[in-house]
Amino acid sequence: MADVRTERDSMGEMTVPAAAYYGAQTARAVENFPISGLRFSGRFVAALGLVKASAARVNAELGLLEPERAGVIITAAEEVVAGKFDAEFVVDVFQTGSGTSTNMNANEVIAQHPERKQSLRTVSLRAGRSNPLVMGRLLRRPAASSQ
Repeated sequence: MADVRTERDSMGEMTVPAAAYYGAQTARAVENFPISGLRFSGRFVAALGLVKASAARVNAELGLLEPERAGVIITAAEEVVAGKFDAEFVVDVFQTGSGTSTNMNANEVIAQHPERKQSLRTVSLRAGRSNPLVMGRLLRRPAASSQ
């Protein structure tokens, strides 16, 4: 098994540790902003998970997100709240700007959980879509995140 995998996003390819739950945007932020070596605390990460779970609930209540998809996101976000993925939040606390890198780190961790990915594919395919759901797009909806 390879120690790394190649992730692709709108900015190109990035090499990411094979076992990491984060993806290209988080890896890029780590590479571009090696400022202090300090990471966010578990409490901050848990709060971010609460925001993601709450956003999924509200979007489902508003009819903007199918309840089954919302449930998958909520379950994954609650695992973030529980601290199961604290080690996956690798972006420096002194990043630049508005926290976009931290937001994407959360989106990627939630989206990469194998059980969540399979559940999202199943939900997406049952909804008549041929391509797997890209959870980051759902989490970046205006009503679903800080962006």
